[in-house]
This record gives sequence, structure tokens and C-alpha cells, in this order.
Amino acid sequence: MTSNETIPSTLDDVLAEFRNSGALLEGHFKLSSGRHSGHYLQCARVLMNPHRAGRLAQAVVNAIPDDVIAQVDVVVSPAMGGIIIGHEVARVLRKDALFLERPDGVFHLRRGFALEPGAKVLMVEDVVTTGLSSREAIAAVGKEGGEVIAECSLIDRSMGSVDLGVPFYPLAAFDFPTYAEDEIPEELARVAVTKPGSRKE
Repeated sequence: MTSNETIPSTLDDVLAEFRNSGALLEGHFKLSSGRHSGHYLQCARVLMNPHRAGRLAQAVVNAIPDDVIAQVDVVVSPAMGGIIIGHEVARVLRKDALFLERPDGVFHLRRGFALEPGAKVLMVEDVVTTGLSSREAIAAVGKEGGEVIAECSLIDRSMGSVDLGVPFYPLAAFDFPTYAEDEIPEELARVAVTKPGSRKE
């Protein structure tokens, strides 16, 4: 990445990255949180270009206070969505990148990954909506012997209302409405449902 490279720094910049990569989808989506929405941010698509992913990761890191960055020992992400952005954030920070999996429905480390006792962890997600997956991942890090000191993400769909129990530094917030199963608008209910998330049903 050259020194004069443009790093996304505003909401419009980030939206442009999603639009330009075809990653801002419209339809009827059941999110991993269980809620429904007419919009879906397909982060895998915006991150499929490594150069773009690197620029977005640098933007994510730029949004985190220096005193938090200074404490980070290792980056951890929940699979699947957080893996690519977590790896790229770790590259910017020059730290190792680990990821949590939940083949049995509960997050834990696999593939020989392990945390040093008391390791200071930066949790990295792609999108946060209700924070359920993030809180589960943060709890899993605690069980693995680490301590999550902060979380960052590309997108915060809660518009700042989510409570993860640790400081949270999203790159951008998008206010796309989400609906519970029993409050889906009629016009959205008429559209076939797609389930793009990674949580097991």
C-alpha cells in the first residue's frame, strides 16, 4: 500500500466501498441474529479483493485509540465472517490472527490455536447487529485464558446501541431497519427469505 493511498475515513467512503464491490444487497434476509432485514452487507464480497481488504483494515485500525492498540497481544475473530477482516487487521498491527469456530454451536479455538494465559485480545468482527455472536466470542476467549480488551468491526448495525461489555470501535454505522419474526412488514414478508449468515439454525 503506497503512502498516498486513499484510506476510507467517512461513512460515505465506506458505503462507496460496499456499493462499488456489489456488497450492499437488497432483498429479504434473515440475519445471524435471527432478525430480518431488507438489506444485507455482504462483507465477504467487499473483502474478496485483498487490496481493498487491506485498505479497510487500515481504516478500522485508524479508528481505534492508540492506547488500546498498544495493549494488543493477539487478534481473534469469530468464524466465518470475521476471519478475513481479522487477518487483515492483524497484518496492520503485526500480530497473530486466530479465529474461533462453533461446529457444535459453541465458540472455541481449534486447529492448534491457543492463547497465552492473560493474553490481551482485540476481537475483530465484520458486522455487529445485536452483539450476540460477539458476546459469545468474547466469553469464549475468556474460557480459553485470554482477555478481550476491545472489539472493532467494519460495520455497526446497532447505530451505537449495542453493549458488548468491552469498548467497541466500529469503522462505520449503517441504520438499516431490522425486524423480529413477528413484526416483519408485509412488503418484506412477500419476498423470499435468504439466510446469508453463518449461525446454525
